Amino acid sequence: MEKVRVHVFVEGKVQAVFYRTWTFKQACDLGLTGWARNIEDGRVEVVAEGEKKQIDKLIRLIKIGPPLAKVNHLDIIWEKKTGEFEGFEIIH
Repeated sequence: MEKVRVHVFVEGKVQAVFYRTWTFKQACDLGLTGWARNIEDGRVEVVAEGEKKQIDKLIRLIKIGPPLAKVNHLDIIWEKKTGEFEGFEIIH
């Protein structure tokens, strides 16, 4: 299985709607590693590593987000997998 890394910036109503917590659960359920955090400009930033098929599923899920979120745009950057993460976490 091909392992990959993706760096995603999520734009829209994605802060104060449990977006990071929801992303954490989705990533863990998919067996991915990495992190999610809010950034000062109102976006959420996500870095995830794992099997390409599972990363593609995560991208499809975060395009929708949790019920209170409204995702307007994703900036998706494919990067070289580093293997640096042991699990998935929320960064504060």
